[in-house]
Amino acid sequence: MDLPPHLMELDGLALRRFDGERDLPELFRVIEESLDHLRPWMPWAAEHSMAGTRRFLAKRAERWASGEEFTYAIVLDGAIVGACGLFRRHAAPENGREIGYWLHPAATGRGLVTRSVRALTELAFRIPGVDHVEIVHDVANTASGAVPARLGFTEHLRRPSESPAESLAPADSGEDRVWRLTRDRAGNPADAGPR
Repeated sequence: MDLPPHLMELDGLALRRFDGERDLPELFRVIEESLDHLRPWMPWAAEHSMAGTRRFLAKRAERWASGEEFTYAIVLDGAIVGACGLFRRHAAPENGREIGYWLHPAATGRGLVTRSVRALTELAFRIPGVDHVEIVHDVANTASGAVPARLGFTEHLRRPSESPAESLAPADSGEDRVWRLTRDRAGNPADAGPR
C-alpha cells in the first residue's frame, strides 16, 4: 500500500492530515476548550501546553512517512473538532493496527467518531498483511467503548493498563478493554454491526 490519502471526505465530515505549524493555533485552542472533557481519560491532557502541541504536530510528518502512525484532524464545517489516528504499536504484532480518537465536547453525540473510525478501519485493511484492528480504552470509559461496539468490534481481552499507575488519567481504573475487528469479520457485512 502506498501512503494513505491526506484527505478523506466522509459526507460532510473530513479527515485531514495535520499540517504542522499551520494547525498549531487551532488545535491548541480546540484542546484547551476540551480539557475538562479530555482530562479524565487522556493522560497527556494534564500536560497540555502550546509547546506540547507543537511537539505533537512536529512528529506527525515523520511518523506518517514511516508508516508508524497516520493521524488526522477531524474537520467539520471547516473547523478542527478532534483527532483520530491509525497506529502501529511497538508491542503489537506487525499484522495489527490500533485506532485512537478524541472529540471536542460540542461535537460529541453526532456519530463523527463512529464515521471516522469506520474510515480508519477500512484504511487499515488496505495495508498489506494487516489482519486485525484494535481499539483500546479504560474499562471505565464507556463512551469510548460505544464506538467499537457500534462498528462490529468484539471484546478481545481485558488487561492491566500498559501505563504506569502514576501516569494514568484521573478517571482511569487501571484496566484496559481491548476491542478487535478481524479482516475476515470486517469483510462480512452481516457481522460488521450497525452502520
